[in-house]
Order: sequence, then structure tokens, then C-alpha cells
Amino acid sequence: MVRTVPLGPAEPVTLVVAGAGMRGMIYARRAVLEGRARIVALAEPRADIREAAAAEFGIDPSRVFADWRELAAAGRLADAAVVATQDSMHTEPAVVFAELGYHLVLEKPMAPTEEESARIVAAAEKAGVMLAVCHVLRYTPYTRALKALIDSGRIGTIASIEHLEPVGWWHQAHSFVRGNWRSEAESSSMLLQKSCHDIDWLIHLMGQVPTRVASFGSLLHFRPENKPDGAADNCLDCGVEAGCPYSAKRIYTGFLDHPDTRHWPLSVVTTDHTEEGVLAALRTSPYGACVYSGGNDVVDHQVVTMEFATGGTVSFTMTAFTAADHRKTRIFGTHGSVEGDGVRLRVHDFTTDTVETIDTGSGEDGTAAAGHGGGDEMLLDAFVEAVRTGDRSLILTDARDSLASHQVVWAAERARKTARVVAL
Repeated sequence: MVRTVPLGPAEPVTLVVAGAGMRGMIYARRAVLEGRARIVALAEPRADIREAAAAEFGIDPSRVFADWRELAAAGRLADAAVVATQDSMHTEPAVVFAELGYHLVLEKPMAPTEEESARIVAAAEKAGVMLAVCHVLRYTPYTRALKALIDSGRIGTIASIEHLEPVGWWHQAHSFVRGNWRSEAESSSMLLQKSCHDIDWLIHLMGQVPTRVASFGSLLHFRPENKPDGAADNCLDCGVEAGCPYSAKRIYTGFLDHPDTRHWPLSVVTTDHTEEGVLAALRTSPYGACVYSGGNDVVDHQVVTMEFATGGTVSFTMTAFTAADHRKTRIFGTHGSVEGDGVRLRVHDFTTDTVETIDTGSGEDGTAAAGHGGGDEMLLDAFVEAVRTGDRSLILTDARDSLASHQVVWAAERARKTARVVAL
């Protein structure tokens, strides 16, 4: 049964974790900080990672499983579950854990298809459990300050928004050319897996879903025909590696110099954080492969345009060919405008013709390595408190809102692939 009585202030929320990879561990570690929650069981198929996670959280060996199905078969062991399996494996554990009465933290995207995502929503609603989808951008201090400014009416009605997601050249190569999200069939479209964050965030700012959407984009660069003369299949054997911006050798050995990048993305490649360990991993894993090998098919740049019932419009650009940085946004209102860089807001008031700069307190690094500008931490804090108190309003990314923003992503992909404007 779902807990209906709030926990006492000193009583920790209990959690199980399905998927102890990078995202699952980030959420689990934040949840247990300062004793607010306890991890009481986990499921992870990789033995070394499973054993390390179990030791870190002091989990009883009888509650450590190789598969989420084994965890589910043990019944309801905790108040809530973190579902951080691979994207294509979200649906079944989310549905089953909801049916068991677990409140859910679900890594984005919800699922690769609309049908699967709707199943998750239906299961959560039928069971009466809270479902927090990890659209972490909604939770940052930067977003809260920007949303409050818009809702105050200070810049009037939004006429248009320009928004840039600068993925970063090495991040694209790491995750979407060499990594787990390189293939649409094995994960999902680039727009869903990476930019559902941004589509959801833009809808959050507008306070409504769009009525029409169009999109353009392609896999422009990371293709076999762009492979330089003399390039090898692995960067360690390549005669032109030294002059290639996507050199795995340069990128990953460079990450040894900074604690954040050792945590992510280097730990995805190897747990041996020495130069010898990195080079050994690049020799035997996809992370050493030439980015022009042809093993990827997701787009490396995309534009989405949206029109809203108010007449307002949004233009969103996702591109690999940038530094890995905070999103950049310009909002044009009828009474003023805002330019934001993920940390600061530059507000131009048309009535007084004055400009104010607001420092929102978000960190300078907006990448996953630094917790998405505070979003990772604040989402988990909000979820744990929501479970502890029963206050659902603390969750800013609930089932229905998340499904609605995902539906815009799927509409944009239909628009891109059919070269038409899609009505929602």
C-alpha cells in the first residue's frame, strides 16, 4: 500500500534503486545526504558496479539483485524507487514498481514511445503514487528566478523566445557518437534523449503547450564520408589523431586533470583513473573508436519552432558544435526582454529603458558533471520531501506535464521526418 501518513521529521525516506549507473548513483547519493533517505535495496546487472554500490550504501546482501525483476519480486521494500535503467528499459520497471505502490523518480526520457510513456502515467495514476520525471532544469535556481520574473508580468506577454542548447563537441562525441545514445533504434531520437529537457523547460516558461510545431535537422558531420585521409578505426592507431578535435586520447586523458570530469564522463569509460587505465579502456571500448566509423545515426544539430495559442513563438536550436556550456536564452516580451546565460539574467525594462542584471546563484558549470546547475540536487530534495510529507506540489515535473512535453518532442520528430508542420 502507498504510504498515506507523513513521516516524522527525523524519519528517513526509504528508497530502492533500479539501475546503479551514473544517473542512478547521482540521485541515490543526493537522496541519502544528511540522512534524509536510506537506500535499502538495489538492482544492477553489472556485478562490479552492483557490489560497489551495495557497499557504499551498506545494503544487506539479501536485498542486492542483478535484475530489477528480482527486486520487484521481493515486494514493496521501501517508500519510493529510483528508475534509472537504460532509456529503452524504463517502461516495465516503472509500471511494475508503481503497481507495487512505490513513489517514483524516473530518469528522462520517460520511455522511447508515446504508448509506453502513457502506460507509465496510467500506472502511476491508478496506484496513486507520485511520479517525478527528471526534467531537472525546472528545479534550478536560475529557472525559478526566470519563471518568477515572467509570471510577475515584468516583461509583459511573451512574443517570442530564442533558446540554444550547446551540447558541446566532446559531449556529442562521448554520448551520442561513441556512447549508449548513438543509435535511435537502441535508445531514442536525439531530441527525445537529450533535448526533452529543453522542450519541457520552454513549455514551463510559456505556461502552455504549443499548438503547432515544425523541425529541421540532420546528422551532418559524424559520417563515414567525412573521415579524414589516413584516419584509423581507433584513435590510438590513428596517424591524424593529433589534429582531430574529437581525439578520444586527448579528450579522455584530459579529463584526468579535473575531479568533476573524472566523475563524469570519465567514469563511464573506466574506473582506472590513470593514463594507462584510460588508454587501455580506449583500446577495447567504443569510446576509443573513430567518430567517423558510422556506428551512430542520431542527429548532430536540430532546430524546432513552436507556435502557441497566445500567438507567441519559440525557436529552439540544439547543436553539437559548441563548447559544453549552459543553455543560452533570449525572451522578448511586450514590456521588456530578458537575456539569460544559465547563471545571470539581463532584464531590459522598456518603460524605464533601464537594464538590470540578476545573479541567480546557479553554478557557472551547467553540465551533467556539475549537476545541471543545481537541478539534480534540487529535484531529489523536492522528491524526498514530497514523499516524506505527502505534498505533491513540491514535484514540478509530474506525470501528466511530462507526458505533454514528451508529446511535443514526438510531434517535432514527425515534423522533421515528414517535412511538414504538425498540429497538436
